[in-house]
Amino acid sequence: MSILKSFDLTGKLALVTGARRGIGRGIAEALAGAGADILGVSASLSSSGSEVETSIKKIGRDFKGYKVDFSKRDELLNFVKNLQNQKIVPDILINNAGTIRRNAAENHPTEWWDEVIEVNLSSQFLLSREIGKEMINRGSGKIIFIASLLTFQGGITVPGYAASKGGIGQLTKALANEWASKGINVNAIAPGYIATDNTEALRNDEVRYKAILERIPQGRWGTPEDFAGPSIFLASDASNYVNGEILTVDGGWMGR
Repeated sequence: MSILKSFDLTGKLALVTGARRGIGRGIAEALAGAGADILGVSASLSSSGSEVETSIKKIGRDFKGYKVDFSKRDELLNFVKNLQNQKIVPDILINNAGTIRRNAAENHPTEWWDEVIEVNLSSQFLLSREIGKEMINRGSGKIIFIASLLTFQGGITVPGYAASKGGIGQLTKALANEWASKGINVNAIAPGYIATDNTEALRNDEVRYKAILERIPQGRWGTPEDFAGPSIFLASDASNYVNGEILTVDGGWMGR
Protein backbone atom coordinates (compact mmCIF):
# COMPACT_ATOMS: atom_id res chain seq x y z
CA MET A 1 0.00 0.00 0.00
CA SER A 2 1.34 3.44 -0.92
CA ILE A 3 1.65 5.94 1.89
CA LEU A 4 -1.03 8.21 0.43
CA LYS A 5 -3.40 5.27 -0.01
CA SER A 6 -3.11 4.51 3.70
CA PHE A 7 -4.94 7.78 4.42
CA ASP A 8 -7.84 6.92 2.08
CA LEU A 9 -11.18 6.41 3.88
CA THR A 10 -13.21 5.39 0.83
CA GLY A 11 -15.86 2.87 1.81
CA LYS A 12 -15.62 3.66 5.52
CA LEU A 13 -18.50 4.78 7.74
CA ALA A 14 -17.77 7.35 10.44
CA LEU A 15 -20.04 8.22 13.36
CA VAL A 16 -19.30 11.75 14.57
CA THR A 17 -20.96 13.06 17.72
CA GLY A 18 -21.35 16.79 18.17
CA ALA A 19 -21.28 17.04 14.38
CA ARG A 20 -23.53 20.06 13.91
CA ARG A 21 -20.87 22.73 14.45
CA GLY A 22 -17.37 23.52 15.60
CA ILE A 23 -14.70 20.83 15.86
CA GLY A 24 -17.20 18.02 15.24
CA ARG A 25 -18.36 19.52 11.97
CA GLY A 26 -14.77 20.21 10.94
CA ILE A 27 -13.85 16.57 11.55
CA ALA A 28 -16.96 15.27 9.77
CA GLU A 29 -16.14 17.33 6.70
CA ALA A 30 -12.50 16.23 6.78
CA LEU A 31 -13.37 12.52 6.98
CA ALA A 32 -15.87 12.95 4.16
CA GLY A 33 -13.19 14.65 2.11
CA ALA A 34 -11.02 11.56 2.60
CA GLY A 35 -13.85 9.33 1.36
CA ALA A 36 -15.92 8.36 4.40
CA ASP A 37 -19.70 8.47 4.67
CA ILE A 38 -20.94 10.20 7.82
CA LEU A 39 -23.46 9.52 10.57
CA GLY A 40 -23.81 12.85 12.37
CA VAL A 41 -25.17 13.08 15.91
CA SER A 42 -26.03 16.15 17.97
CA ALA A 43 -28.55 17.29 20.56
CA SER A 44 -29.81 19.93 18.12
CA LEU A 45 -29.22 18.32 14.72
CA SER A 46 -32.09 18.09 12.25
CA SER A 47 -32.62 14.64 10.76
CA SER A 48 -32.44 16.22 7.32
CA GLY A 49 -31.57 19.55 5.71
CA SER A 50 -28.87 20.64 8.18
CA GLU A 51 -25.91 22.75 7.13
CA VAL A 52 -23.47 19.95 7.88
CA GLU A 53 -25.52 17.52 5.78
CA THR A 54 -25.49 19.95 2.86
CA SER A 55 -21.74 20.39 3.23
CA ILE A 56 -21.04 16.65 3.34
CA LYS A 57 -23.22 15.94 0.32
CA LYS A 58 -21.47 18.67 -1.65
CA ILE A 59 -18.27 16.73 -1.03
CA GLY A 60 -20.01 13.74 -2.61
CA ARG A 61 -20.49 11.55 0.46
CA ASP A 62 -23.59 10.23 2.19
CA PHE A 63 -24.82 11.78 5.44
CA LYS A 64 -27.47 10.75 7.92
CA GLY A 65 -28.34 12.93 10.90
CA TYR A 66 -29.54 11.86 14.34
CA LYS A 67 -30.82 14.07 17.15
CA VAL A 68 -29.59 12.69 20.48
CA ASP A 69 -29.23 14.53 23.79
CA PHE A 70 -26.21 12.96 25.48
CA SER A 71 -27.27 14.34 28.87
CA LYS A 72 -30.24 11.95 28.74
CA ARG A 73 -29.01 8.39 29.04
CA ASP A 74 -32.23 6.84 27.76
CA GLU A 75 -31.89 8.79 24.50
CA LEU A 76 -28.34 7.58 24.05
CA LEU A 77 -29.20 3.94 24.74
CA ASN A 78 -32.19 4.10 22.39
CA PHE A 79 -29.92 5.53 19.69
CA VAL A 80 -27.46 2.67 20.17
CA LYS A 81 -30.27 0.12 20.06
CA ASN A 82 -31.52 1.70 16.83
CA LEU A 83 -28.09 1.30 15.24
CA GLN A 84 -27.89 -2.30 16.41
CA ASN A 85 -31.35 -3.12 15.06
CA GLN A 86 -30.30 -1.73 11.69
CA LYS A 87 -26.99 -3.62 11.90
CA ILE A 88 -25.07 -0.37 11.48
CA VAL A 89 -21.49 -0.75 12.70
CA PRO A 90 -19.30 2.32 12.08
CA ASP A 91 -15.69 1.81 11.08
CA ILE A 92 -14.78 5.05 12.84
CA LEU A 93 -16.22 6.57 16.02
CA ILE A 94 -15.46 10.20 16.84
CA ASN A 95 -16.46 10.98 20.44
CA ASN A 96 -16.72 14.74 20.19
CA ALA A 97 -20.03 15.63 21.88
CA GLY A 98 -19.41 17.84 24.88
CA THR A 99 -20.57 20.67 27.08
CA ILE A 100 -19.01 23.12 29.53
CA ARG A 101 -20.34 25.00 32.56
CA ARG A 102 -18.43 27.89 34.15
CA ASN A 103 -18.63 28.87 37.80
CA ALA A 104 -16.23 29.02 40.73
CA ALA A 105 -15.77 25.59 42.32
CA GLU A 106 -17.28 26.66 45.66
CA ASN A 107 -20.45 27.78 43.87
CA HIS A 108 -20.55 25.13 41.14
CA PRO A 109 -24.06 23.60 41.17
CA THR A 110 -24.34 19.83 41.61
CA GLU A 111 -26.64 19.58 38.61
CA TRP A 112 -24.00 21.25 36.43
CA TRP A 113 -21.39 18.76 37.61
CA ASP A 114 -23.71 15.84 36.89
CA GLU A 115 -24.61 17.16 33.44
CA VAL A 116 -21.02 17.73 32.34
CA ILE A 117 -19.80 14.36 33.60
CA GLU A 118 -22.71 12.60 31.89
CA VAL A 119 -22.25 14.30 28.51
CA ASN A 120 -18.45 14.47 28.41
CA LEU A 121 -17.50 11.17 30.03
CA SER A 122 -20.21 8.67 30.94
CA SER A 123 -22.09 8.84 27.64
CA GLN A 124 -18.84 8.52 25.71
CA PHE A 125 -17.88 5.37 27.60
CA LEU A 126 -21.32 3.85 26.98
CA LEU A 127 -21.26 4.65 23.26
CA SER A 128 -17.70 3.34 22.90
CA ARG A 129 -18.52 0.18 24.84
CA GLU A 130 -21.51 -0.68 22.65
CA ILE A 131 -19.93 0.19 19.32
CA GLY A 132 -16.65 -1.29 20.50
CA LYS A 133 -18.32 -4.68 20.97
CA GLU A 134 -19.31 -4.73 17.33
CA MET A 135 -15.88 -3.52 16.20
CA ILE A 136 -14.29 -6.35 18.20
CA ASN A 137 -16.58 -8.88 16.53
CA ARG A 138 -15.49 -7.52 13.15
CA GLY A 139 -11.82 -7.33 14.17
CA SER A 140 -11.22 -3.69 13.24
CA GLY A 141 -12.19 -0.15 14.15
CA LYS A 142 -10.96 3.32 15.03
CA ILE A 143 -12.17 5.20 18.11
CA ILE A 144 -11.09 8.80 18.60
CA PHE A 145 -11.98 10.80 21.69
CA ILE A 146 -11.80 14.58 21.83
CA ALA A 147 -9.84 15.40 24.95
CA SER A 148 -8.66 18.89 25.96
CA LEU A 149 -5.78 20.89 27.35
CA LEU A 150 -7.64 20.28 30.61
CA THR A 151 -6.85 16.60 30.22
CA PHE A 152 -3.42 17.81 31.43
CA GLN A 153 -4.22 21.05 33.28
CA GLY A 154 -6.84 22.04 35.86
CA GLY A 155 -8.34 25.13 34.29
CA ILE A 156 -10.28 27.84 36.12
CA THR A 157 -14.00 27.80 37.05
CA VAL A 158 -14.65 24.59 35.08
CA PRO A 159 -14.19 21.78 37.63
CA GLY A 160 -16.66 19.41 35.97
CA TYR A 161 -15.17 19.96 32.54
CA ALA A 162 -11.61 19.46 33.80
CA ALA A 163 -12.59 16.28 35.63
CA SER A 164 -14.42 14.91 32.60
CA LYS A 165 -11.55 15.62 30.21
CA GLY A 166 -9.03 14.15 32.63
CA GLY A 167 -11.23 11.07 32.64
CA ILE A 168 -11.28 10.99 28.84
CA GLY A 169 -7.48 10.82 28.81
CA GLN A 170 -7.47 7.80 31.11
CA LEU A 171 -10.41 6.16 29.33
CA THR A 172 -8.52 6.44 26.05
CA LYS A 173 -5.58 4.55 27.54
CA ALA A 174 -7.76 2.02 29.35
CA LEU A 175 -9.68 1.04 26.21
CA ALA A 176 -6.50 1.00 24.12
CA ASN A 177 -4.89 -1.41 26.59
CA GLU A 178 -7.79 -3.85 26.24
CA TRP A 179 -8.66 -3.46 22.57
CA ALA A 180 -5.38 -2.91 20.68
CA SER A 181 -4.85 -6.67 20.42
CA LYS A 182 -8.38 -7.01 18.99
CA GLY A 183 -7.81 -4.73 16.02
CA ILE A 184 -9.23 -1.56 17.54
CA ASN A 185 -7.13 1.61 17.67
CA VAL A 186 -8.24 3.95 20.47
CA ASN A 187 -6.66 7.39 20.59
CA ALA A 188 -7.57 10.99 21.43
CA ILE A 189 -7.05 14.49 20.11
CA ALA A 190 -6.60 17.28 22.66
CA PRO A 191 -7.56 20.65 21.17
CA GLY A 192 -5.94 23.83 22.36
CA TYR A 193 -7.81 27.12 22.35
CA ILE A 194 -10.13 26.88 19.36
CA ALA A 195 -12.53 29.55 18.11
CA THR A 196 -15.87 27.76 18.68
CA ASP A 197 -19.04 28.34 20.68
CA ASN A 198 -17.47 26.64 23.72
CA THR A 199 -14.78 29.31 23.96
CA GLU A 200 -16.95 32.34 23.20
CA ALA A 201 -16.91 33.51 26.82
CA LEU A 202 -13.10 33.44 26.87
CA ARG A 203 -12.81 35.27 23.56
CA ASN A 204 -15.17 37.96 24.83
CA ASP A 205 -13.00 38.51 27.92
CA GLU A 206 -10.33 40.90 26.62
CA VAL A 207 -7.89 40.21 29.45
CA ARG A 208 -8.11 36.39 29.22
CA TYR A 209 -8.11 36.48 25.42
CA LYS A 210 -4.90 38.53 25.32
CA ALA A 211 -3.19 36.35 27.94
CA ILE A 212 -4.09 33.15 26.09
CA LEU A 213 -3.01 34.47 22.70
CA GLU A 214 0.34 35.63 24.05
CA ARG A 215 1.12 32.13 25.34
CA ILE A 216 0.33 30.29 22.07
CA PRO A 217 3.66 29.97 20.20
CA GLN A 218 1.93 29.95 16.82
CA GLY A 219 0.32 33.30 17.64
CA ARG A 220 -3.31 32.47 16.83
CA TRP A 221 -6.32 30.57 18.11
CA GLY A 222 -7.11 27.34 16.31
CA THR A 223 -10.02 26.66 13.95
CA PRO A 224 -12.08 23.52 13.27
CA GLU A 225 -10.17 23.12 10.00
CA ASP A 226 -6.99 22.49 11.99
CA PHE A 227 -8.36 19.06 12.92
CA ALA A 228 -8.60 17.73 9.37
CA GLY A 229 -5.13 16.19 9.15
CA PRO A 230 -4.98 14.77 12.70
CA SER A 231 -8.45 13.20 12.48
CA ILE A 232 -7.82 11.62 9.07
CA PHE A 233 -4.51 10.21 10.34
CA LEU A 234 -6.05 8.62 13.43
CA ALA A 235 -9.08 7.35 11.49
CA SER A 236 -7.03 5.74 8.71
CA ASP A 237 -4.67 2.83 8.19
CA ALA A 238 -1.80 5.29 8.54
CA SER A 239 -2.23 5.03 12.34
CA ASN A 240 -2.55 1.25 12.59
CA TYR A 241 0.31 1.02 15.13
CA VAL A 242 -0.82 4.00 17.22
CA ASN A 243 -2.70 3.17 20.42
CA GLY A 244 -3.56 5.08 23.59
CA GLU A 245 -2.08 8.37 22.39
CA ILE A 246 -3.38 11.87 23.13
CA LEU A 247 -2.38 14.11 20.23
CA THR A 248 -2.35 17.80 21.15
CA VAL A 249 -3.49 20.21 18.43
CA ASP A 250 -2.77 23.43 20.26
CA GLY A 251 -0.43 25.69 18.31
CA GLY A 252 2.37 24.69 20.70
CA TRP A 253 0.61 25.59 23.98
CA MET A 254 1.66 22.45 25.88
CA GLY A 255 5.28 22.87 24.84
CA ARG A 256 5.50 26.33 26.39
